[in-house]
Amino acid sequence: MPTVLLFPADIQKKTITVEQSRIRVVDTGARSIIVQAAPDYRADEQQELEVFFADGGAPARAAFVLVMDPAEVDTRIDVKRPEPPNAACPAETQRAEPRPEDFVLLGYVDASGVPTTTFDGAPDEAQGLKSQPGVSYRGHGWVLMDVTIRNLPGLPPWTPRDATLTGKGGVTLRARLVAAPKGEIAPGERARVLVVVDTLPPSAGLVFTLEVRGVDGRSVVIPRVTLPTAALEGKR
Repeated sequence: MPTVLLFPADIQKKTITVEQSRIRVVDTGARSIIVQAAPDYRADEQQELEVFFADGGAPARAAFVLVMDPAEVDTRIDVKRPEPPNAACPAETQRAEPRPEDFVLLGYVDASGVPTTTFDGAPDEAQGLKSQPGVSYRGHGWVLMDVTIRNLPGLPPWTPRDATLTGKGGVTLRARLVAAPKGEIAPGERARVLVVVDTLPPSAGLVFTLEVRGVDGRSVVIPRVTLPTAALEGKR
């Protein structure tokens, strides 16, 4: 049975992200998405769906975890978009700047240290994007890729949206993406992009293809991103 999601503002249809083999997008409107689960869905199966709003306001996107339950089907979901706070947070509740001890206490860094390695950049004239040489970091259970991406002159502004890494045998890892500064990259300008994988499977390998996708559908592909060998492995 289909489910319709109704949004309080216009959405960018091209930014809908969902596992199409499990959740089929039946139809989309200016403020609606109709989805239907695959016929062979599993009870309690969970799939993520996200979409960006078209007005550029905050929050910029809506994200959902769709849970399959044959006994209880929501045919209509009215999406609420929280209003941004009018006043700044009190000084004592604002996020403090991270300190070196935080990385150790939170387990991001241990006695093995943080090995690094470099990878080459990749121009993509067809997409109008170019990546510069980058650096891969490997910590305790996580990896991070640091790369600068340039939006070539004469093209529309480009806003990085998400990233994936594809490894040996087609293994795909979803990653978090942090752009600095946030927002769109103007034509001829560049921005630093951090791609983070919080949990790296032991069998994932060390060589990946990194794809960073933008809100407008353009993407930059870096065909060979090499991760550092884990520190303890390197000492054997």
